[in-house]
Amino acid sequence: MSKEKIPYKIYLEESEMPSAWYNLRADMKNKPAPLLDPKTLKPMTAEALSGVFCDELIAQELDENRAYFEIPEEIRSFYKMYRPSPLVRAYCLEEKLGTPAKIYYKFEGNNTSGSHKLNSAIAQAYYAKKQGLKGVTTETGAGQWGTALSMACSYFGLDCKVYMVKCSYEQKPFRREVMKVYGASVTPSPSTETEVGRKILAEHPGTTGSLGCAISEAVEKSMTSEGYRYVLGSVLNQVMLHQSVIGLEAKTALDKYGVKPDIIIGCAGGGSNLGGLIAPFMGEKIRGEADYRFIAVEPVSCPSLTRGVYAYDFCDTGKVCPLSKMYTLGCDFIPSSSHSGGLRYHGMNSTLSQLHYDGLMEAVSVKQTDVFEAAEYFARVEGILPAPESSHAIRVAIDEALKCKETGEEKTILFGLTGTGYFDMVAYEKFHNGQMGDYTPTDEELEKYKAKLPKV
Repeated sequence: MSKEKIPYKIYLEESEMPSAWYNLRADMKNKPAPLLDPKTLKPMTAEALSGVFCDELIAQELDENRAYFEIPEEIRSFYKMYRPSPLVRAYCLEEKLGTPAKIYYKFEGNNTSGSHKLNSAIAQAYYAKKQGLKGVTTETGAGQWGTALSMACSYFGLDCKVYMVKCSYEQKPFRREVMKVYGASVTPSPSTETEVGRKILAEHPGTTGSLGCAISEAVEKSMTSEGYRYVLGSVLNQVMLHQSVIGLEAKTALDKYGVKPDIIIGCAGGGSNLGGLIAPFMGEKIRGEADYRFIAVEPVSCPSLTRGVYAYDFCDTGKVCPLSKMYTLGCDFIPSSSHSGGLRYHGMNSTLSQLHYDGLMEAVSVKQTDVFEAAEYFARVEGILPAPESSHAIRVAIDEALKCKETGEEKTILFGLTGTGYFDMVAYEKFHNGQMGDYTPTDEELEKYKAKLPKV
């Protein structure tokens, strides 16, 4: 199809928005392994999880056979404030690169939280409100999830307690202030507020924290606060379910113009945005209806898919959460604080881990300075300042487009641009001043943490 027939931005009508979330696990031949109770090492039951999560979210988390979950009307109405989100043909980027490749990106930064996280935040807040809870607790890394959840809780009149990874809390003061605008309380983690926080501080004095630490604190707070439950912004299958709206919309938009991507790329931290983007396409691949190449992109400083081990591990540093079989660096692993993005989780979503283990998805790791070089190039060419997380996908999308330039292949590339970088200017400043490093953990360092994995 000619350039003139495909607009720069493809917008769907409200009537074309997904009416149901897609559960990729229903089509998987090899299902992800179940969550295990850390005390009994037996599969977690809904009853066992009920003290931590909302009831309806537990049902979504454990269901691996139901392909579609209807999106409640209250959530769809909220979605309409910022969805459908645009699918953009990156004509300017293609021209500057001089590549025959066709590049598309699904842009999820057109809401106040600045990212895709709101897709799941509003769903989780809705189910908490429906259950009659007072509020929820959570963790946040770069701050996008905390911002999104504070917005969602404000909308439904819920209290929101956020434990923010300490290095991000210090690096991104404006992100935490946005959370406070929406009424959330924000605590740097690890903190002295919780028993597990005090324990982590005693064992790691001066630590800059990690998502694993913050998760432990948020879970403890929910379990010791009447009328509260814990909610999570990534990693869990329920979150990937909600984020499937990204991929469903992207596929509908591409189908309208008869476009089929050859390569689909997403950044990978806990897995929510990547899983949401690839879900319907991966479903087609598994069912034998189409073939795609999927690339998960992670930082060299926290390389769970590329250098981790596929095994059962705790989802949190405090070891109070269930065990998940995933690619992991070890729950005690704390990434370098020099890494500016939110991709600082020690493990990967169990569904994506299974897909990678089965050879259905590739994974690569990239250096932070290379990521910011791509981010700045993209901002100058496409006019959007990208978040560091999304810029990992941009880096590899550019690399793949340049390969097409070398070979002359006219491949179609789709990647997820899941957020804006306007709260990440300290990181951009460090990049410009030459103060940004490319810390890569040594094999010896990683082996130290892997040796502590639970014997399951």
